[in-house]
Amino acid sequence: MLEDKDFSLFITKIKEKTAIDLSQYKEAQMKRRLTTLRQKYGFDTFAAYWNGLEKDKKLMTEFLDRMTINVSEFWRNPSRWEAMEKKFLPEALKNNSRVKIWSAACSTGEEPYTISMIMAELGAHDRTSILATDLDNIVLQKAMQGVYQDRSVRDVPRNYMSKYFVKQGEDSLAVTPQLKRIISFKQQNLLHDTFDTGFDIIVCRNVMIYFTEEAKHLLYHKFSKALKPGGILFVGSTEQIFSPSQYNLESVETFFYRRKA
Repeated sequence: MLEDKDFSLFITKIKEKTAIDLSQYKEAQMKRRLTTLRQKYGFDTFAAYWNGLEKDKKLMTEFLDRMTINVSEFWRNPSRWEAMEKKFLPEALKNNSRVKIWSAACSTGEEPYTISMIMAELGAHDRTSILATDLDNIVLQKAMQGVYQDRSVRDVPRNYMSKYFVKQGEDSLAVTPQLKRIISFKQQNLLHDTFDTGFDIIVCRNVMIYFTEEAKHLLYHKFSKALKPGGILFVGSTEQIFSPSQYNLESVETFFYRRKA
């Protein structure tokens, strides 16, 4: 009981300080991750860890980095990206003079750069804007740099590699400046902040699995409202939405949901 109270008070203080609500994350996963982190620095309780965070900016920065989930890849689940390239992005271009896309929880930037490459191949950069957001400012800085290790780009199609990456050092590559021009990077708390609206496509993949059912319910409603009627929500391979109609969405292909008119 004391241990539960210790963690609960920690959650309250973090929310007051940062507006990040840890109670919206699956407790067992989050508690395990943060227990490992506090023990790394010799704090016996979350109360002691909180005092340390208050006094040491580096500790707070590492805490914020550790509690966010930063896993991203270029062309993750290639067949789904093929659906984006062959069907949903061309459809959006056909129906709109300009296409507004949001990569939510973009991590280190692989996802928005993937979208930017596809739109360049479709000859539509001048008609496209991409918003890329994440809670973690550290990974956003890395995303803006756009430099990746060789292993990170292993699934990028060969024709894209030659056009949109340049060698930088022995084992890293940088995206071309062209890809960056249509992307705006911004720090955002999905659970706390209000969303922009009028998106043709929202991509939010492999993030919802870390949230509670209540938090997922809230976010799917927010995403639906942020889409234009007919707009597409693209989710991760383990994030099938059951009963999408409750969010005014309908399934149109595996992991793709369309907002109803």
